Amino acid sequence: MQINIDGHHVEVTDALRQYVKEKIGRLERHFDHVTNVHVVLKVERHVQKAECEMHASGTQIFAEATGDDMYAAIDALADKLDRQILKHKEKLKDHHRNESPKRDPIPES
Repeated sequence: MQINIDGHHVEVTDALRQYVKEKIGRLERHFDHVTNVHVVLKVERHVQKAECEMHASGTQIFAEATGDDMYAAIDALADKLDRQILKHKEKLKDHHRNESPKRDPIPES
């Protein structure tokens, strides 16, 4: 999984970069087919904002979150992505795989 981190109107420090990699890296435990992740950290009018665009097999997932500080925004972003990945994984699962087809009984003549 490749993680790209950008900052708009905020300097991305090594501590922020490591924190994002740790939080986004945990998402692989649910769904390991993630190929590319692009995270943008922003400050807009004293609001800390984190956005993420994730490319996984079969889908593209986008989430954004705001918080009082950047770490809270990253935590909220990771929670949103986690829910979306679990929902996507559930959609991929074939729930009818083990069922045998129901047959009509053959009438006796």
